[in-house]
Amino acid sequence: MTLRDHLQLATEPGAKRVRGYCRGRKIVDSIRPLLVFEIPNYPAFYFAREDVDMVALVRTDNVQTSSPILGAADVFSLVVDDVAAAESAWSYTHSPLPAIDGLMRFAWDAMDSWFEEDEEVFVHPRSPYVRVDALSSSRHVQIKLDGVLVAETHRPTLLFETDLPVRYYVPKTDVRMELLRATDSSSQCPYKGTARYWSVDTGTSVHDDVAWSYPTPHAESGKIAGMLAFYDDRFDVFVDGVSSHRSRPRVS
Repeated sequence: MTLRDHLQLATEPGAKRVRGYCRGRKIVDSIRPLLVFEIPNYPAFYFAREDVDMVALVRTDNVQTSSPILGAADVFSLVVDDVAAAESAWSYTHSPLPAIDGLMRFAWDAMDSWFEEDEEVFVHPRSPYVRVDALSSSRHVQIKLDGVLVAETHRPTLLFETDLPVRYYVPKTDVRMELLRATDSSSQCPYKGTARYWSVDTGTSVHDDVAWSYPTPHAESGKIAGMLAFYDDRFDVFVDGVSSHRSRPRVS
């Protein structure tokens, strides 16, 4: 199977109403988005032109983008209130992938906000094939770094997310918070929300941005609110006395 064959298989009609807004103006409103898995982990939205405010789009003359799989695309700038998001939308013409021919594709950041039904979506479109389960547990979890016990709990919340390792979220009262140093780093996840980060000072070394928490997660991940998780490849993680086997190999 060629890559093109794979991409042809990785398209499907979306079942959710999708809207995109720029500077308060509704640019996209569609109940028939096409989901195109340009990369494996999550889809991109493609829209019929009838579902797009084409008046806000200006064709960029003499600019075209091309892909050996998707073909050549006309490029557009999004202009709202005389403010332009240059080259932020495109449409493939005579694409080798017939399903996307003539549809509009937007850069995610071209919009101020995206909605699936009436819930705002962040970072990128959510995949219909990703599931996030946050389960309360009574397993004994110990987390060590440089031989120092950083956290120990019998009441973790285990987060299972498709294609990712299990993450062990620990209540802050079971973490040695005196070892942690809050940083200015943050990240966003469309399934969990916005995370803040901590470095860990074990007394012998400072490890930057190795722990994180979601203070106000999205509803589906509400059980991990305020709890701390740790990168398993940076820590020694033991669950019921058994190593998680994902710790980084020691270098002597």
